[in-house]
Amino acid sequence: MSAAAAGGAAARRWPLAFAAASALAAVALLAGCASPTARPTHIDIGLIAFNDLHGHLEPPRMALQVAAPDGSGQARVPAGGAAYMASAIAHLKTLHKHHAVVAAGDMVGASPLVSALFLDEPTIEAVNRMGIDFNAVGNHEFDKGWRELLRLKNGGCEKHTVREPCQLNPTFPGTNFGLLAANTSHDDGRPLLPPTGIKRFTEGGVTVSVGFIGLTLRGTPAMVAPAGVAGLRFADEADTVNALIPGLRAQWADVIVVMVHEGGETETALGETSCKGLSGDILPILERLDPAVDVVVSGHTHRSYLCDYGTVNPAHPLLLTSAGQYGTHVTDISLRVDTATRRVVRKTARQVIVQGEGFTSGPTTFAVDQRFPIFARDEGVHAIVERYRAAAEPQAQRPAGRLTGPVSREPAASLETSMGNLIADAQLLAAQGPGLNAQISFMNPGGVRGVLVPGTDGQVRYGQMFTAQPFGNSLMVQSFTGGQVKAILEQQFASGTNTAQSPRVLSVSKGFTYRYDLRLPAGQRVSGVTLNGQPLRADAVYRVVVSSFLATGGDNFTVFTQGVDGLGAGQDLDALEAYFTASGGAVVPPATDRIVRLDLH
Repeated sequence: MSAAAAGGAAARRWPLAFAAASALAAVALLAGCASPTARPTHIDIGLIAFNDLHGHLEPPRMALQVAAPDGSGQARVPAGGAAYMASAIAHLKTLHKHHAVVAAGDMVGASPLVSALFLDEPTIEAVNRMGIDFNAVGNHEFDKGWRELLRLKNGGCEKHTVREPCQLNPTFPGTNFGLLAANTSHDDGRPLLPPTGIKRFTEGGVTVSVGFIGLTLRGTPAMVAPAGVAGLRFADEADTVNALIPGLRAQWADVIVVMVHEGGETETALGETSCKGLSGDILPILERLDPAVDVVVSGHTHRSYLCDYGTVNPAHPLLLTSAGQYGTHVTDISLRVDTATRRVVRKTARQVIVQGEGFTSGPTTFAVDQRFPIFARDEGVHAIVERYRAAAEPQAQRPAGRLTGPVSREPAASLETSMGNLIADAQLLAAQGPGLNAQISFMNPGGVRGVLVPGTDGQVRYGQMFTAQPFGNSLMVQSFTGGQVKAILEQQFASGTNTAQSPRVLSVSKGFTYRYDLRLPAGQRVSGVTLNGQPLRADAVYRVVVSSFLATGGDNFTVFTQGVDGLGAGQDLDALEAYFTASGGAVVPPATDRIVRLDLH
């Protein structure tokens, strides 16, 4: 079924709404004939929104669980793929005479091989073709540093990373849409990127203007390599928005839309319009926003929700949305603006699943579901994706090792993961060369982006490894005292956004063990630290290997910056592949028994 056909199916499902709209259009047309200067009483505007695409150009092999429209229970709908997403957006544009397409960050970064191998240039080229208006930068837009972010915006081939830019496109153009970063500035106050944008819509001689404010979460510096955001400041989200609204009003903005790369979660099912169980870091931001804000398009948490926040707090009657992750669905927002008061008088939203093709995972096949719209692929976007996929394919399919079974990144009770432990073991092995002599390795959970599932022959491909560890960090070996190592462990629960309520537990290498108890006071939660069965001595010196991200204080682990006698130990992904090679056979997935959490016992 084509996108147009999907629209027809949708129309058949809502015949009364379609007929009513047709009747209104007919009345409007007759009125126009009778009085050419008649002023419309309202103007309808559509916003099409998405977030956290993360360079997923190919279908991500995900099936979304959603209530079947015929009331027959739950359906699993295959979703995603940039070519299908482009068609979904194009179709939604046809439903709104006046429209804007916006995104709430992490469009790039932590991307699969097809995009990441080429520094996310493929994603920028694909989204350029979709015809969007604005993207608010997220924390992952800073993964390669702010200079590389500006290159993605402005185009060109200046090199800022270990990977080569412009490998396939020597005239890489940069974005044709606006990148907004309202709360990010240089230390001297100069904005890194524009803070706002405006789009104007005219009908019957009346113009309505929509002001857009885009910003990332204030905690971005703790989530990326410090070197990549050196010299930048990240201001409070709500304070930034509130300060910009008068300026937008002065430019005749009637509607205020905020795209912020911060989010929450709810207890609602996909597509359900409810704020039930809304929680997360977005809440304190919403509570402090100027009531003039009409819509907040959010992201970061990879959750899907549609929330009329006025039902939570009538003082803030805004619409809050988020469209999950990886382009699996987009949010279709409808606003009605009264032309006399120039205020939004009605706002609604729905989630539109980007269904294009089915897939098979293990013994299960997820076929396209005819009960939901099915979008044809956009051939222009498909050509871009295919060009880069073909270039990446030899590298992606190269055999890189063998496994006896899948390696999961599902946290154990201790919050360590098998995938994190595997990476920590690989880093430790890579740092055994002359002068390195690493004894301990740590891996941060945010750096683990995928799992490893062997084929039927036990084979693991390089593309799988890349997806699991896509950042291209270098490894650093430094010396720390045992006291500093314990301080690092304590920072998992008490440093910046690392708290007892939201801990950030590092996976550790084989031979290193400890216990923790979150019931105890900060600084006293870690105990029983041992290395190869021997207690860690506070005054002894140990060689520790971590990624360059952690070594420079990423994820609030500031004690890592105190290391001495540092030496490089190669690239993280090279270390992972070398670990498989050195095994001489199939690698056994590590157990998650290196850390013990006492407060659950």
